[in-house]
Amino acid sequence: MSSTPVLLPSTASPLGVTRMPAIADGFNFSIFSEHAAAIDLCLYDREDPARETARVRLPHREGDVWHVALGGLEPGQLYGYRVHGPYAPPNGHRFNPNKLVLDPYARAISARTEWHATMTGGDDLVRDESDSAPHVAKGVIPDDEFDWEGDQPPGTPLDESIIYELHVKGFTRQFPKLDWQLQGTYAGLGSEPVVNYLKELGITAVQLLPVHHHIDDGFLLDKGLTNYWGYNTVGYFAPEARYTAGDSTRGEQVFEFKEMVKALHRAGIEVILDVVYNHTGEGNENGPTFSFRGIDNEAYYRLEVIDPRRYTDYTGTGNTIDMRHPYSLQLVLESLRYWVTEMHVDGFRFDLAATLGRTQTDFDRWSAFFKSIQIDPVLSRVKMIAEPWDVGWGGYQVGNFPHGWEELNGRYRDAVRRFWKGDHLMLPEFTYRFTGSEDIYSGSRRPPQASINFITSHDGFTLRDLVSYNSKHNEANGEGNRDGDENNNSWNHGVEGPTDDHAIEALRDQQRRNLMTTLILSQGVPFILAGDEIGRTQQGNNNGYCQDSKISWLDWELTRNQERFLEFVKRLIKLRKENTIFGKKSFFHGRELRGLPFKDIMWFNVKGAVMTVEQWHSDQPGEIAALLSGSTRGSQENWREMSHGKTFLFLFNASDHQRTFTLPGKTNVIWRLELDTSRVGGFFDRERLVSGTAKCVVARRSMRVLTMHQGREIDAQWPSAK
Repeated sequence: MSSTPVLLPSTASPLGVTRMPAIADGFNFSIFSEHAAAIDLCLYDREDPARETARVRLPHREGDVWHVALGGLEPGQLYGYRVHGPYAPPNGHRFNPNKLVLDPYARAISARTEWHATMTGGDDLVRDESDSAPHVAKGVIPDDEFDWEGDQPPGTPLDESIIYELHVKGFTRQFPKLDWQLQGTYAGLGSEPVVNYLKELGITAVQLLPVHHHIDDGFLLDKGLTNYWGYNTVGYFAPEARYTAGDSTRGEQVFEFKEMVKALHRAGIEVILDVVYNHTGEGNENGPTFSFRGIDNEAYYRLEVIDPRRYTDYTGTGNTIDMRHPYSLQLVLESLRYWVTEMHVDGFRFDLAATLGRTQTDFDRWSAFFKSIQIDPVLSRVKMIAEPWDVGWGGYQVGNFPHGWEELNGRYRDAVRRFWKGDHLMLPEFTYRFTGSEDIYSGSRRPPQASINFITSHDGFTLRDLVSYNSKHNEANGEGNRDGDENNNSWNHGVEGPTDDHAIEALRDQQRRNLMTTLILSQGVPFILAGDEIGRTQQGNNNGYCQDSKISWLDWELTRNQERFLEFVKRLIKLRKENTIFGKKSFFHGRELRGLPFKDIMWFNVKGAVMTVEQWHSDQPGEIAALLSGSTRGSQENWREMSHGKTFLFLFNASDHQRTFTLPGKTNVIWRLELDTSRVGGFFDRERLVSGTAKCVVARRSMRVLTMHQGREIDAQWPSAK
């Protein structure tokens, strides 16, 4: 061990490691612990991370914050802490100075973090004496210098947003024309060929599966698997080390992440992070000790009141961060601000966000966390998306988050899947979801954009698997196919998995066009799972959390059929962007339109008549026409000068039989056919016009989209809008 570094005057704030303003090689170290008796700062050799070079007892304590400042250091220095205090699980305390713990504020972590037996803190009575330091990744002091070159956030309004969920490694691991050393990295995602693909697709934001540094569980490593998704967070400030093309022991992942954000911003693409502040990777009372548990177990975690040895678990992971504690709340808020101000991200998707709003037991939409976000001058200005549930009692909170928050709408997913699967009694539910879920969000005076509409996400079937499997096939996960959701609302169309039956494959492709068209053209914000646009499959695995393999990686060797579907999705996104009606900032309300005989929204049956109450509740698969008008002013004689765009007619036929729709408007309206999901290409490349007198045939399990081409001299032949 080398000599002790030079001690300098230190401060309690800010927490973490910060450079001394007037001393080039001086750094301030500050850490919170309410119940510790003493804390040691340990420094390590970057070339030999197991070798401790210095140990310094933190000499200062202000309140519950311990601090020291040292000279003679430089970026790239590795460090960790040993925290002394009582090992008394019955009282909620699990201090163990034999365990090196990570700084919760570490802005870089030296290496991939894997569970090791020496990380075990002890049982309910006796602490473990083995030293974990040789096996624990260390905090890294990163180099804060970076030239953002005037980077500015794209600031895409929600009504114009199209979100695309991807995994940094899985998306780029096999990407064509990408140098092998960039595959699976932040640098790869920010590379020119990848950014060009995203830009040409037309999405406005990438939502990255967790990039906070995480741990690989021991039980997965024993099976040759890893925690691929990353929902096992270790460091709330540190980009995951395994996604860097550079040297993680120097903290180069921070630089590389910033370069990626800058490249995406230049293309007008926002970056949204999937963040996990509801729990940590330390698990339950039998889990490893590598950070929070060893720093102050009682302060950071929610413990059972009657038995503090046990953890309150609202997350299904073994523990729950105690957002009622001021320092836990501070940690999360400062992490969020860091990613916005220093890393330039544009928003967050909060895993199991209901947990963040729990007080003693119940969810409170105005808990301290949500109040803090609301009044924060930085965080109140970025996109905040909730996964609006957790696994505790009363955890399903869709529609109950505060104004300014968007929500992943699980009811949208379920309704759209069931409608196109042909389930009965789905019309009312489907039409609410298609038009922005007014029944869920208008009561809290939130707009349609509060609904983040999704049909698939990382958690579940891909779009191709949704139409190819009746049941999950998770055998590769090594849990006897017991893991993963059983309730998928999927349909294999006659054969489980791959088939050579061309008719079944054609119907599956048609259903994918139905589902994607519905998603892109619904009110609310479309959310697309990466790879759905190219027909990615996970071979029926609906829980690929541990599959860092070709099951999860995108395969970019596309067939002609995949290329056609990709082109179809691009054109759908273009259609949405060109027509503001698909991103209305307020709900349709059946309003009369000035000088026009129809309302902003109308629903018709197959005969062209306005839907009756009985038809709405018919026990039949969905057959319905929807007229959506973007016109709010103008005259009957000049449709092309309407201020808010076109009038669209949707003909939905989820039944197993061809249906012939009578178009509303009769002789005085001419419609232009835009797309037909029963067609392989979907879109009509040449103008196809049909008059109101024509009968429009809609194939089984398909939909047609039409726009009003001409509507002069409209008279009483239009179905009554009253």
